[in-house]
Amino acid sequence: MVGGGNGAFIGAVHRMAASLDGDIELVCGAFSANEQSSMRYGQSLNLDPARCYGSYQQMFIEEAKLPSSQKMDFVVVVTPNHLHFPVAKMALEAGFHVLSDKPATFDLTQALLLEALVEKSGRLYGLTHTYTGYPLIKQAKHLVKQTDFGRVTKVVVEYSQGWLAVDDDNKQAQWRLDPQRSGMSCCMGDIGVHAANLAEYVSGSDITAICADLTASKTGRVLDDDGSVLLQFNNGAKGVLLASQVAVGDENNLTLRVYGEHQSLQWSQLDPNTLLLKSAVHPTQVIRTGMASLCTQAKMATRLPSGHPEGYIEAFANIYRNFTMQIRAFEQGDATALHNFDIPDISDAVRGMAFIEHVVAASQSTQKWHPISLVPTPRSI
Repeated sequence: MVGGGNGAFIGAVHRMAASLDGDIELVCGAFSANEQSSMRYGQSLNLDPARCYGSYQQMFIEEAKLPSSQKMDFVVVVTPNHLHFPVAKMALEAGFHVLSDKPATFDLTQALLLEALVEKSGRLYGLTHTYTGYPLIKQAKHLVKQTDFGRVTKVVVEYSQGWLAVDDDNKQAQWRLDPQRSGMSCCMGDIGVHAANLAEYVSGSDITAICADLTASKTGRVLDDDGSVLLQFNNGAKGVLLASQVAVGDENNLTLRVYGEHQSLQWSQLDPNTLLLKSAVHPTQVIRTGMASLCTQAKMATRLPSGHPEGYIEAFANIYRNFTMQIRAFEQGDATALHNFDIPDISDAVRGMAFIEHVVAASQSTQKWHPISLVPTPRSI
């Protein structure tokens, strides 16, 4: 693990999720930019002191020297955004697979470079778009593909939090609001990109154009903490994306509604074990996690019998489990099975950075619609 040390939020979540299935062991780490803090924190996690490193550079150099039976299999990147690319780059070049927090990189240019690096290295790359790991999100994706649903016509996704309305004097807020560490966006880069990914994942369609309005609600803030985005999809559907970190009283309110020609779906992360399937002519169906009628992917993502709540940690653990299954297929040389695992990958990483970059540009422009371009330009590595 790189990052995730003292005072970090997401590092502990990653460690809990990774350990849930008893299939992944944390064996080494560089947990802080401060050498001594990093080593102390690693030892507090009961790691071998010899594998608690003072820097990620030292970790990759030393781990690469170990026999294959002893060295780490993959690295998890849980640093602030500005370090995602250099850490992933060095890991790939050292021969390690990478699982990274989002957004994948600092900007779109780095994302395209990373895409080329992944291809050149032949290693695996995964991105922790956690919400795709929920069982009923996988069921929703399955239902949208059915002929009964009809063509998707509209997508409404909202991700609202209230923590930045009053609290910006802490470690988590400070780096997210700092353009040198967070990048060009706070709210859209932190949670808006999750909402965009979820909209594309469930609808099965790509966002192709946007109209955006971003706001920094507090005096002195350089980066956005609130935003509204109109969406156009490649199948002709329209949509709305709302993201806010200053929605007073909201905790982690991620909701999704997908409308088709004949049916519609509604899901909320605050009640993740319930999915509503609506129709113009039939009563609304209440679909619950753990039921025998769910699709194969939803069943695979479910750990407990129906009626036993599953939530964020389990969804996060599904990302980890699928990534490790992908690594095993890779090690066995099973090229066919390699692509059978439902894991956000480098293409999702590039799409996410393109979304963030174009949303910021659109908000600063008087032009209404801004096409999202994903065409990589030739780059040297």
